[in-house]
Amino acid sequence: MQLNKVHSVKTIDRVAAELGETIDQIFDLAIDMETEDGVIWVYGPGDDSVIAFTPFGIENLRELIEMDRERAH
Repeated sequence: MQLNKVHSVKTIDRVAAELGETIDQIFDLAIDMETEDGVIWVYGPGDDSVIAFTPFGIENLRELIEMDRERAH
């Protein structure tokens, strides 16, 4: 039996602040990420939802940010 080893996630707002990026930029990079890449959606009451990242997902985002910067230059 496989057990989920994720013990915490961080919301997109927190990740953007920690990485010094905008929420919109993080969202644009993360929208194509899959669950296997360390991204999940957290659903609240009604239509409330937020994107969140595992530690692995944050590392993937760092790589995506770097690749995005390289493309811009």
